[in-house]
Amino acid sequence: MVMRYVQPRPSSIVAALYTLRDLGVDLAILHGPSGCSFKHARLLEEDGIRVLTTSLGDEEFIFGGQRVLENVLQYSEEMFAPKKIAVVGTCVSMIIGEDMESAIEASGISTPTIAVNIHAGFRENIDGVITTLTSAVAAGWIDPEELERQRRVLAAANAIERERGAACKTYITPLRGDLKHLAAAELLALARSGKRGLAIMNAKKETAYMFADELLALHDVIPNGNIRYLANLEDRGLPKVRGDATMILAQMRERGVDPILCGALDEYGENGKAIAVKIAEMNPDFILLVGVPHAVSPDVLADVTVFSVTNGPRQVIPLKEQRHTRVMVEIDLHPKTLGVHNIVESEFGSVLRSIA
Repeated sequence: MVMRYVQPRPSSIVAALYTLRDLGVDLAILHGPSGCSFKHARLLEEDGIRVLTTSLGDEEFIFGGQRVLENVLQYSEEMFAPKKIAVVGTCVSMIIGEDMESAIEASGISTPTIAVNIHAGFRENIDGVITTLTSAVAAGWIDPEELERQRRVLAAANAIERERGAACKTYITPLRGDLKHLAAAELLALARSGKRGLAIMNAKKETAYMFADELLALHDVIPNGNIRYLANLEDRGLPKVRGDATMILAQMRERGVDPILCGALDEYGENGKAIAVKIAEMNPDFILLVGVPHAVSPDVLADVTVFSVTNGPRQVIPLKEQRHTRVMVEIDLHPKTLGVHNIVESEFGSVLRSIA
């Protein structure tokens, strides 16, 4: 029997919206009720993509909402002059059988526009990503090879979540993790003792704007330590992902850290094997592992003191079970890294600097 989660899981509609942002779409229209995906729609407006809604209600549930969608498309083009538009489906548009492609054509707009026929009924949120990218390929916005690459990295991310992440159990109690000042003191003691250290960032997309700060903080307080740095900032992925990697890497180098590159920002799920090879080569006594720590097999961490930082409160228990020595959580990391173009100070990084 397939396990059914009783804890909330990511939505395929929200995944579609984030993918559109990464593609450079600057206006998305949710074809559904005004409250659908409200929180994320508002957050994404901080990150360069305007999100509108057709605000479907009782009348449209019965008689259909195509005319409403046509009107919103026309309003969007006239009011905002976007470069690219996407219409994103919802559970309502799916249930009442809306033909979003026909509405786009009937609207008469000239802005390049795609329809993403998605709803929240998929058990895997990556269906929202794949559906979006499939429409993008049909429109010529990306090539088929990138779509296949995305299928691969998404499958790897899902597999890691099921095996060792927040989807490894039916329900996981969210926790705040270890006290940051105690973990920071232990980390600093090891770094100051001259032991070999390895600071690794394996971050998911824009979260790297904060996770990179934790590597910088360690370097700030122990600039001449016996520590090597590694980060998943290779130049691959959708337009925004590549741009973020370029900016973060440049800023890290400006501040004295030139990390070994290992994977791209959207390859966090499959980077674990390459990171494991680096760990075996460098043979560190301690590791600072930030971003998506559970991508690294616990087998390669068995004899190492590991300080992990995640942004998922439901990740604390699995990481503790995987024998990570200290596990910290960066609360509210994601809202703080939307719409930014500079590295954001992290809580753990601030604690490291303050007690050094």
